[in-house]
Amino acid sequence: MITIKTRAEIEKMRRSGQIVAQTLSLIEAAIKPGITTASLDALAMEECRKNKAIPVFKNYPHPRRGKPFPGAICVSVNEEVVHGIPGERILQEGDIVSVDFGVIADGFAGDSAITVPVGEVDPVLMKLIKTTEQSLLKGIEQAQAGNRLGYVSSAIQNFAENNGFSVVRGRKNSGPVLKAGMTMAIEPMINQGSYHVYTEKDEWTVVTRDGLPSAHFEHSIVVWDHGPEILTKR
Repeated sequence: MITIKTRAEIEKMRRSGQIVAQTLSLIEAAIKPGITTASLDALAMEECRKNKAIPVFKNYPHPRRGKPFPGAICVSVNEEVVHGIPGERILQEGDIVSVDFGVIADGFAGDSAITVPVGEVDPVLMKLIKTTEQSLLKGIEQAQAGNRLGYVSSAIQNFAENNGFSVVRGRKNSGPVLKAGMTMAIEPMINQGSYHVYTEKDEWTVVTRDGLPSAHFEHSIVVWDHGPEILTKR
């Protein structure tokens, strides 16, 4: 069930969304060759402390009785699709890194993700990054009151595939009907090669089965009668 939020609740979500957006901007600026993914996680934790916000992912319980997620951010490099665990990995020139971050402030959550090139990267990877971000925006355009949720996923799929990439498929006329006051996170994960993935032995990190890179962008949004509003816009 997707609940209808009040305007007061949505205002609280705007604050959470802006904490997330500002933190991701700081993380993006910090990403460069030689930095560890643990350093990016520490930066996110510091912003949570400054803003008195709770990091959503830290100690999040595993859905199948595995270990809780240890980081404030999910940080996924190259062929890692999502849920990468921050640690001592050093980012290298030519990598691409996806950072997913969420907080709870005043009882309400904001959640967003970006993919960032590390130094100079292959033009194909830059196209992958740009296509993924644009596919997110195409999906958000379809988050209109009266549309089914499948319109969102279908728009993302069509844009990604028309640019030569892959995404798990969505059907246009499927899913619940969207109504004003609904909030949701939309987060396409677009792969350079096949959309097939598997989970690593750490029970969290999802990677592409063919070993080719993946990119990830996400926004939290609210649906209004006049159209969607991005709550995590940077």
